[in-house]
Amino acid sequence: MRIEFESTVIRWNARTDSWFFATMPEELSVELRELPSPSRGFGSLRVRARIGSSTWSTSIFPGDAGYVLPLKKAIREAQGIGEGDIVTVDLDIIDL
Repeated sequence: MRIEFESTVIRWNARTDSWFFATMPEELSVELRELPSPSRGFGSLRVRARIGSSTWSTSIFPGDAGYVLPLKKAIREAQGIGEGDIVTVDLDIIDL
């Protein structure tokens, strides 16, 4: 299953580390939650993500407003992404 969405990049401060995420729109997240999928840790789904010319394998995790995609530092640096930027995300959901 392939999904494309736009998101504002948010920062989540956990302890001393900063994590950056793109949040999937709520309506898409609801659709994903309703589909049968294998049970994985924290309700995560394995994905292949693409932003710009960067592609990587990771997982999305259910959050309060929708599934969230963690944005690795190497990806943020390669694409010049910072907190508050709007990114277009292309996801291939592997677990469905």
